[in-house]
Amino acid sequence: MTDARDNIYASADPLREAGLFRFDDNVAKVFPDMIKRSVPGYTTIVAMTGLLAQRYASAGSRLYDLGCSLGASTLAMRQNLQVSDCRLVGVDNSAAMLERCRSIIDTDTHETRVDLVCARLQDIAIEDASVVVLNFTLQFVPVAERDAVIQRIYEGLRPGGVMVLSEKVTFEDPHLDELNIALHHEFKRANGYSDMEIAGKRAALENVLLPETLATHKQRIGDAGFSSCDVWFQCFNFASLVALKT
Repeated sequence: MTDARDNIYASADPLREAGLFRFDDNVAKVFPDMIKRSVPGYTTIVAMTGLLAQRYASAGSRLYDLGCSLGASTLAMRQNLQVSDCRLVGVDNSAAMLERCRSIIDTDTHETRVDLVCARLQDIAIEDASVVVLNFTLQFVPVAERDAVIQRIYEGLRPGGVMVLSEKVTFEDPHLDELNIALHHEFKRANGYSDMEIAGKRAALENVLLPETLATHKQRIGDAGFSSCDVWFQCFNFASLVALKT
């Protein structure tokens, strides 16, 4: 299956108006190109997710990829596991994404079981987990439901388990927020997106992707019970946190 180039917002389209961004088949077809050209550090975050799984996965446990999209983080974890009898669970609410994800996973030769579940992550029970990953997922969950998601993850993790949370973030200082938004747009221009594409994508996501500050994420994670939490990667307004349960 060949990955297509993302040109969804390359021309004016009344169906792609503000608030109508969907992880549909059109997005699924171009998703690898879209996310690599749109999210600085994405490849690094996925690769390091695999290394974190290697370090924290415990035998007989489950590893969850919440918002798995096409399975990049799922595969990174699967390919780095060094313990036995684990089970990977990829969750996404987009049937189009999961259909392509399954075809990609089926070409991988590693033997660890992978279950793909089409559901909202808010509705998934986290059970006997050693690793839970949310790479650019929580930002699409309604703000009022985010505390419960993180709390459920904490309760479903084994002691010694880890949660990886990667998000687009906002800044309390308006000058820093403006700077990092501008730098992100320059990053996208450098990767071949036009000003029209950048503006179109931003408008489509305006009421769908709702970023929060790092302080808000850390507070929520601490309130859930995690003993340690901090940023391990950041580039502009994209950051990844690691949270540990003792």
